[in-house]
Amino acid sequence: MPSRRDQLLQSLRPGDVLLVEGSSRIAAAIKYLTQSTWSHATLYVGPQLGGLDEQGEPYLFIEADMVQGVCKRPLSHYQSFHTRICRPFHLGDADRELLLSSVVGKLGERYDLKNVVDLARYLLPRPPVPGRWRRQMLALGSGDPTRAICSSLIAEAFQGVGYPVLPTITFDRHQDPRLHRAVTEEIFHIRDRSLFAPRDFDVSPYFEIIKPTLAARLDYRHIHWE
Repeated sequence: MPSRRDQLLQSLRPGDVLLVEGSSRIAAAIKYLTQSTWSHATLYVGPQLGGLDEQGEPYLFIEADMVQGVCKRPLSHYQSFHTRICRPFHLGDADRELLLSSVVGKLGERYDLKNVVDLARYLLPRPPVPGRWRRQMLALGSGDPTRAICSSLIAEAFQGVGYPVLPTITFDRHQDPRLHRAVTEEIFHIRDRSLFAPRDFDVSPYFEIIKPTLAARLDYRHIHWE
């Protein structure tokens, strides 16, 4: 069920990713292809974003929309949907400001519809070619840096400040001359921004899941049960 507006607002912090369970046809397709509840991702900037919509609602979020491109949104745009707050764990204040300013700087950019088609081809459960060749066959997105989809816009901003979303990790074992023994080092690899989907923020081990009902200090002993 959708979170209460007041609880959602009290729980959100700048830099949080809000996942949305949409109900449109494209949302249904994204949920099917990613095998996930979430069809959309938006970034919470907060009141500092500035501006009001036609109903006088303050803009608080930035998202990549298929029609309007990268644009501002009020909370009312999402409050009728099931949502989830994903919070980057221990993201530094300076990096948070860089993250927000980089996304704000992309306002007005166009939506990369080709990215959606390529992502769908990549995620299809029964592709017509072996999995190891699928990535090579994709021309990931339009190749235009001024185009984005919702998840790629946000993932690129986090990777830009060195914060992991869902990186590929390899292990390198080598001799350390200082310790005079073999050590194993984790190496993080940046994924192409075009391959990110909204669910990646949910399953990422580097993001906390914030539930507004619990953040409001639920006391089950005072629930009125019928």
